[in-house]
Amino acid sequence: MRDVLNALFYVVKGGIPWRQMPNDLPPWKTVYYYFRKFQKLGIWQELNDGIREKIRVKAGRKLSPSAAILDSQSVKTTLVGGQRGYAAGKSVKGRKRHILVDTLGLLLAVVVHRDDIDERRGAGFVLARLNKIRVNFPRLKVIFADGGYSGDFETQVKRTYKWLLEIIRKPFGIKMFVLLPKRWIVERTFAWLTNQRRLSVDYERSVKVSEAMIQLAMIRIMIRRL
Repeated sequence: MRDVLNALFYVVKGGIPWRQMPNDLPPWKTVYYYFRKFQKLGIWQELNDGIREKIRVKAGRKLSPSAAILDSQSVKTTLVGGQRGYAAGKSVKGRKRHILVDTLGLLLAVVVHRDDIDERRGAGFVLARLNKIRVNFPRLKVIFADGGYSGDFETQVKRTYKWLLEIIRKPFGIKMFVLLPKRWIVERTFAWLTNQRRLSVDYERSVKVSEAMIQLAMIRIMIRRL
C-alpha cells in the first residue's frame, strides 16, 4: 500500500498519464483501482482531515478551526470531455475549483464544477459540502471571502448555516495590487495546488475525480510537513 501511495504521489506531482507509470512502481491498473476505490469510499477526505488535525496540533492550534477562507480558481480542461463551461469574464473554457481552507491554508472542503456557474452558486455547493461534515468543525464561526460573494449571499449563509460570511474588500480608490488580510492564505493554497503538475490543467473526465486529485495533492503537501 505504501508503494501504491508513492505511485499516486508520483502521478499528481509529475502529471503523467496513468499508463506511463514507471516500472519500479506498481502496475498502473492497481494504482488506479485503489485511487478510485478510496475516492468512492471517501477515504481521501478522511485522510485529509486526519493529517490536517495533526499539523494543526503541531502548530499549536486546536483541532477545529474557528475561521475559514473561501475562494475559487478557474482552470482549463483538456479534450477528455466531462463537465466544462466558458467563463466570459476570465476567457477560460473549463472548470472552477471552489475551496475552503483554514488559516494555515489547509483544505477543509472542495467542489469542482463548470466554469460558467456563478460564484455565489458555486460557493453554495462547497458550503453545503462543508455542512455535511460540520461535526468535524464545531468551532467554525466565520468565513472570509472577497467582494464577489457580497450581497444577499451573506444573509443566506448566516440564515442557512449560522456562519458569518465576512467580506474582505480592497481599500477604496486603490487600483494597484494590495495584499489583503486573510485572502492571501487561500491564494497561497491555490499556488501549492497548481505546483502539482497534474493540477496545472484539469485532465479528468469526472469532477469527482478532479476533487479527489486535489485532496490527494493536499495529502502529499501535508505529509511533507510532518
